[in-house]
Amino acid sequence: MSVRKIFWENPYLTELEGKVTSVDDNVITLDKTIAFAFSGGQQSDSGTIGGFKILEAKTEGKEIFYTLDHNHNLIIDQDVIVTIDWEKRYSLMKLHFAAEIILELVYQNYNHPEKFGANITIDKARVDFFWDGRISDIFQELLNKANNIINLNLDIISAYDDEKNQKRYWCIEGFAKVPCGGTHIRKTGEIGPISLKRNNLGSGKERIEIYLKS
Repeated sequence: MSVRKIFWENPYLTELEGKVTSVDDNVITLDKTIAFAFSGGQQSDSGTIGGFKILEAKTEGKEIFYTLDHNHNLIIDQDVIVTIDWEKRYSLMKLHFAAEIILELVYQNYNHPEKFGANITIDKARVDFFWDGRISDIFQELLNKANNIINLNLDIISAYDDEKNQKRYWCIEGFAKVPCGGTHIRKTGEIGPISLKRNNLGSGKERIEIYLKS
């Protein structure tokens, strides 16, 4: 039996009552959770379980293992309140989807260059490509297209492709359907205006950094 990932069902939920299903020193598992664990470049959520700070969240197969402070007193079958830092989660969701839009626009409009890295933190997102020349040469067109999608406030569908194996996707009708197991906003308009920055990594490697404008 694996943890029920409520962060997929309702990524806007900030508090949940769950039950401890295993305890191994300072590592525990739950029957259900809203605390996302690092995946696909998206940072883990910050938060607490039973009042104890989550130090690390790690996915193994369909399970999530949470590392807490060593002085926790949680036991198997104990009911606990799980909380997340909403400000961090919401920033991650917006930056994550901004990066998804930029990535898909690069794929669709520039002959699907090879991506070799991606990361989403609370401050920025980045996507890395093998690319000849300065990738900033396409920034104005990327921003025009991305801001059009954002300003149209389109619906974002997030669902299972394969529930048994927990394979997820997001979809914007008329734009793209993409495999992804992250947490997603409901509407593109939630992202707001974005800015892009180039970072040259050398040897034909270019990075696009994505920022939310306050």
